[in-house]
Amino acid sequence: MYKHYSTSVGGNLKTIQITTKYRYKMMRKNRIKTYCRVAIEEACKKHKIEIVIIKVLEEHVHMIADCPWTISDAKLMQIVKGLSAYILFRLCPELRKRYPRWHFWNKGYFCEGVGSNFDRVYSYIENQELYHT
Repeated sequence: MYKHYSTSVGGNLKTIQITTKYRYKMMRKNRIKTYCRVAIEEACKKHKIEIVIIKVLEEHVHMIADCPWTISDAKLMQIVKGLSAYILFRLCPELRKRYPRWHFWNKGYFCEGVGSNFDRVYSYIENQELYHT
């Protein structure tokens, strides 16, 4: 699971949770849910951030991402939230009716290193549908 770099070996796994602005349940429809997943995956792929697992629920997203050492938590969230919202508004222009200022994601977020709790965090994200039904 560790990555090998030119001068170091290690992992930089982060668990992330982001919510939609005002907690609107925007991902009720499968089409929007799929577009949201695609937008996040494209934003991460562009910056060489690997997604280990992602769960898109009605009003929030849980994920584990493996990001390069050079990216801080704040920069990671800027990429995940900012670029994914930009892509999402291009894919679904009708979202502008609900979010006329192009702010799809809430200001806050949760981002923490996974460390030795990987199995526990992975299981938690995998079973999100059970917690939110």
